[in-house]
Amino acid sequence: MEKITLDQLSVLLVEPSSTQQRIIINHLNGFGVMSIDRVTTGTDGLNTMNKDKHDLVISAMHLEDMTGTELVQNMRMDSNTSDIPFMLISSETDFRYLEPIRQAGVIALLPKPYEIGQLKRALFSTVHYLDPSSLNANEICPEKLEVLVVDDSFTARKHIKRVLSNMGIEKLSEAENGLEAVEIIKDKSFDLIVTDYNMPEMDGKQLVEHIRNNSTQKTIPVLMVSSESDDNRLAAVQQAGVSAICDKPFEPGTVKELLVQMLA
Repeated sequence: MEKITLDQLSVLLVEPSSTQQRIIINHLNGFGVMSIDRVTTGTDGLNTMNKDKHDLVISAMHLEDMTGTELVQNMRMDSNTSDIPFMLISSETDFRYLEPIRQAGVIALLPKPYEIGQLKRALFSTVHYLDPSSLNANEICPEKLEVLVVDDSFTARKHIKRVLSNMGIEKLSEAENGLEAVEIIKDKSFDLIVTDYNMPEMDGKQLVEHIRNNSTQKTIPVLMVSSESDDNRLAAVQQAGVSAICDKPFEPGTVKELLVQMLA
């Protein structure tokens, strides 16, 4: 895949408000994004995605026929749309709506109204996601790295693996929770573990504690990718020995920087 620039992005905007459509389109045009299709419902959005190729879908939360959460979940279940980057722009703060979107693997969650710099950063995250450039660091051969991705969400694992693959990492294993990961690392050595925090059976903190105290791979770098916002819980994870923590949804550029710091 050739490197893509902002002016080459093709965007589908799913927004029921004509006023909000104009505002978002004007801002996108200001960054050089001119190829923009617009629809007002989730159904029309899904139909449009299956007819035309888009590099990014930007959606509101509350649509006439479904929520933004349901829209991205439908996208992730269809092989034709499962890998399209998704951005939500919404004033919604309810955990019930936002957490499933985070788990589905999204480029950005922007508030409404958003700051123009937030939109710019999200657009560049899209470019980083679409650009399959390697880690490009001395002493790192990404194609030789053995990486284990641990997350109870299938769509989240798929999103993380796509981002890592775009960086040149080819050897990717996966586990649905900490307990499954523990069994896998008994029999196989890894150069990196990327794990979620909140998981059933054994969460990310417990997995890190096991790795640091009971496994034969005590020094392996562990990147925690989580939507957890409780400072006390995050502090406990850091004390357990996690190598780095980044937010979910995470920015591919940020992940690349963290991996270079941990692995170089």
